[in-house]
Amino acid sequence: MNQHYQPIDCAAHDALLEVATFQRLVEIVFRDESGQIQTYHDRIKDVFTRAGDEFLLLGRGQLIRLDHLILVEGKPVTPASGSVQ
Repeated sequence: MNQHYQPIDCAAHDALLEVATFQRLVEIVFRDESGQIQTYHDRIKDVFTRAGDEFLLLGRGQLIRLDHLILVEGKPVTPASGSVQ
């Protein structure tokens, strides 16, 4: 699933930063590198950028690209306006 990074909506990004700040346990649904849907229950330790791609770092050490997220806390994670899919 190596593809160009597609930024996520600013409101979704802000919500991720809030969850990371308060270290709440959340449900995270995402597509893994093989395209399979995965669901984790974990804390978001960090939200950061590396080489132009944005990632979550989970408490278990898992890295997830933000554009692979489907739902966080039951809320959809959508592409930023104007992003090409």
